[in-house]
Amino acid sequence: MRNRFHAVPFLKEAKGMNLIMLQFEVINELTLKVTCTGNDVLFTKAGSFIAGASPGGKNYKFEKVLLGPQNNLGQALFGSIARRVTGENLPLMKVNFNGNSTTYYSNYGQHIVVYHLEAGETVSVESENILAFTQDCSYSVRFIGVGVLSQKGLATSTLTARGKNAYVAVLVDGNPIVLSNVLSGETISADPDAVVCWIGNGHCDPHITADISWKNFIGQASGESYQFEWHGGMGVTVIIQPSERSGGIQIGID
Repeated sequence: MRNRFHAVPFLKEAKGMNLIMLQFEVINELTLKVTCTGNDVLFTKAGSFIAGASPGGKNYKFEKVLLGPQNNLGQALFGSIARRVTGENLPLMKVNFNGNSTTYYSNYGQHIVVYHLEAGETVSVESENILAFTQDCSYSVRFIGVGVLSQKGLATSTLTARGKNAYVAVLVDGNPIVLSNVLSGETISADPDAVVCWIGNGHCDPHITADISWKNFIGQASGESYQFEWHGGMGVTVIIQPSERSGGIQIGID
């Protein structure tokens, strides 16, 4: 599988014709640079804009997304309710571009990873780790039912490619590692509290392995009592950060 994680601009060319699109570039690992040619729309984490430049005068504006990025009002309303119920509430703003411009986005010095989704490919990611995505991504909330074991919720936000210009920028605490079993067929295991997102086609949600014994109840466990596992046939790529979310089940006897 070719590497589709990038820190350089994405360019699209047609025969003698410039297509309107957004270009993503990561600057110094901590800032997302978005270059727009023509008119386009970007969805970003609310408040993540830090700077911008455009010829002539400012030709982009920000709009709060009240219900969600879905075009259908019914789907947006259902998605808004689902996000609030599951804890996957995502404060979004919509950036409307009207002409050539360059804008920059960041979030409290977190590292940024950009990924290009191919047709039918889906990113499953915690809402807090989403920085930006193009309108060629279809956003939804999906139940996975594993949140009882960690800070990972019972649901996950998903971004699925519905066009050729489907790009996602995710936030990571520190420089991440990327593990893939698409070619190797290996089993990938990871601490749920360190997993930022996983990418694949179709159903590729992780299995949960738990190692609970009497030691957990007297505070003598290893601290790695449960893990996410993706088996070789699942064809998944996982982004893991060198930092764990605090929480999960704490069992012990004083």
